[in-house]
Amino acid sequence: MTSQPTLGFTAHFLLWFGAAVSVAEMLAGGFLAELGFARGMTANLLGHLAGTIILVLAGLAAFRQREPAVRSMRASLGARGSWLVSGLNVLQLVGWTAVMVFEGGHALSGLGASLGFALSQNAAALILGGGIALWAAAGVTGMRTVNVAAAGLLLVLCTILGVRLFGQPMPVVAPPPPGAFGRGFELACVMPLSWFPLIGDYACRAKNARTAWLAPLLGYFSGSCLMYGLGLAGALTSGSPEPTAIMLAAGFGSLALVVIALSTITTTFLDVFSAAVSTANVAPRTSLRLAAVGFTVLGTLLASVLPVERYIDFLLLIGSLFAPLAGLFLADAYLLKTDRRALTLDLPAMASWAAGFVFYRLVMNASLPVGPTLTAVVFTALLHCGLRLALPGARKSPSAA
Repeated sequence: MTSQPTLGFTAHFLLWFGAAVSVAEMLAGGFLAELGFARGMTANLLGHLAGTIILVLAGLAAFRQREPAVRSMRASLGARGSWLVSGLNVLQLVGWTAVMVFEGGHALSGLGASLGFALSQNAAALILGGGIALWAAAGVTGMRTVNVAAAGLLLVLCTILGVRLFGQPMPVVAPPPPGAFGRGFELACVMPLSWFPLIGDYACRAKNARTAWLAPLLGYFSGSCLMYGLGLAGALTSGSPEPTAIMLAAGFGSLALVVIALSTITTTFLDVFSAAVSTANVAPRTSLRLAAVGFTVLGTLLASVLPVERYIDFLLLIGSLFAPLAGLFLADAYLLKTDRRALTLDLPAMASWAAGFVFYRLVMNASLPVGPTLTAVVFTALLHCGLRLALPGARKSPSAA
């Protein structure tokens, strides 16, 4: 399953910029409005910097192995341990697909009504689901040229939207409540972390190490900070975090339809393709294209029953699962140089993961200056290093059976 180089720097940069440009990220940025513009942008930039560094370190580790993301985690967890990551990753990616299709359909329906034509939310969701399915059927390389063009167009359109939003005076808000900055930092940090279990699916295809880490660092950081910033500015000026209200308040009109449709398709394609790759870690004969199309259909169906008011809870659940996993995986890859791929299951790694999950849930409501995600990453990394050093043979690379 070792991957061959296929992605150059520009293609990889635009792939991750396009992944960041979505209505879900704009919606999350809108929740920073309680901080005001200056504090909100500070939380946005610092949280994204921390989360994106963790993200690209995982991609670089997968590049060095030339293995997709979940398969590269066998170096920490063993083969069966990586199966658990596969299952959890598929669940979160199908969830993200449903969130993206729901939010995109909701925005398209609302914009359609404001522009004088009727389009139900379910019909809009089906249109978006069909576009994602076509993209998935073409595969990661088959749509490269279209992806570059789409990401370039999104960059232009979002720049226009940014000029309109950032050019308006920002209202002064009341002093934020205690712990608000930590919550804002967390919202920004957890978004790039949600891509942690899948960045290696694309980094392992990069032509060189610089492309593997620098392209997604620049592409995702700039794109996601931009979308959060647009959501923040839009929520302050329009009074609503909803992307539809923000775009209408900015006078974006029909151009918003293009932004929403393109951004939903380009971002959600990465979700369904990586869900297929995670499935192939357990069932190697899986057809990636057919599985990706199947996950698109499932996510589109789930979008019709999605409780969107639980969106923040969904982000926090992702953080509690993947923040400790990031801590132990990066500790093994960069500090301990551990390789446990010959094992069926690595117990110290599973213990570190479980302890990190419990730690996250214990501190998730505490007023931490950098939120629970980064705290849990550091805690789990330190705990895992301690376990590896204390247990005889826990660092050694066992010979293959």
